[in-house]
Amino acid sequence: MVIRRMARGFSLIEILVVIVIIAIVSGIALLSLGLLGDDRELDTEARRLASLVEVVQDEAVMQGRDFGMEFMTDSYRFVEYDPYGSRWVELFGDELMRLRRLPEDVEFDLYLEGQRVQLEYEPADIEETDTEPVVSSANNDYLPHVLIFSSGDVTPFELRITRQPTDQSVLLEGDFAGTIEIVTDEEL
Repeated sequence: MVIRRMARGFSLIEILVVIVIIAIVSGIALLSLGLLGDDRELDTEARRLASLVEVVQDEAVMQGRDFGMEFMTDSYRFVEYDPYGSRWVELFGDELMRLRRLPEDVEFDLYLEGQRVQLEYEPADIEETDTEPVVSSANNDYLPHVLIFSSGDVTPFELRITRQPTDQSVLLEGDFAGTIEIVTDEEL
């Protein structure tokens, strides 16, 4: 007795079902990794900056000191107002308020009172005096972009953190009371 085996293949519908299942699983995997749409690094930088401003605001209130923030295109730093010398001085030895650089391809755009501020690439020069380093500029009228007063008040600002190749961005909106709201691309 000869048994014939029929060569049976997959039908088109079976192949399409498998392709759809693979596409769904791949889509879920990409979304869970954050590769489609959101940029966790931008979110992390925005949250870090918002937290730092809140901590410095608390320090200003508790210690009765005035601080300022200077923004550059890809970095930022805190400075302190010296009331005895009537000048802004750089903070040395303070790990919390040190100069911080953004990741590669990420830049700031700063808006004060609705006007875009032209940011420099490097921080203002430090001028050495007899006692301590002093922040200065060419005309000696240095003023940080955002002021954090000992009363807890903060200069209102809008700071956009943007990744250049993809134009993904996160917006930080700070009000006079020092409350900072983080707005993502989806919410804009």
